Amino acid sequence: MKKTAQTDHPILDVIAERWSPRAFDPERVLSEVDVAPLFEAARWSASSNNSQPWRFVYAFRGEPAFEALMAAAVEGNQRWIQRASVLAYSVAKLQAEDGSHLWHNRHDTGMALAHLLLQATAAGYAVHPFGGFDSDKVIAAAGIPDGFEPCTGVAIGYPGDPTLLGERGALRELAERSRRPVAEFAFHGHWPAS
Repeated sequence: MKKTAQTDHPILDVIAERWSPRAFDPERVLSEVDVAPLFEAARWSASSNNSQPWRFVYAFRGEPAFEALMAAAVEGNQRWIQRASVLAYSVAKLQAEDGSHLWHNRHDTGMALAHLLLQATAAGYAVHPFGGFDSDKVIAAAGIPDGFEPCTGVAIGYPGDPTLLGERGALRELAERSRRPVAEFAFHGHWPAS
């Protein structure tokens, strides 16, 4: 299902087409070959001082690791995550090799995730990043060592039937997309007076 954004100015098609569906096809599965380009896109994201603080931990539906990672998500998210083919978490490294704080770690990890999302969109996959999860449970489920922090959950799969989400969920899935106008967040020269 496409929900191309109605933009005020021309942008790349893949950006206009990217959105966050919750309806995943529970029958179709992705493979390592399918997800490799997603992580390759993340690999080439911009990185402050080339520190590349991002990491991803992921599992495929049907694997015990998928169930463990899904259990770290809040209950409301588990209802739709369960049909995704892949469940991943982006993880940020907290310190550089010299022990200094990587103040840009979440920013760079978010940029790597954005590249992954755009690559997945271009491939025709459904991708939904989410924040509703327990970091300690993700760390325990994935064996994430000290010095790293989970940032974002990411459900990846093939688009599915919105009716799988129930009536309320289907209405939300089919609703028109909206965003703030650019004038509310891009200020030329000076922050506007309130």
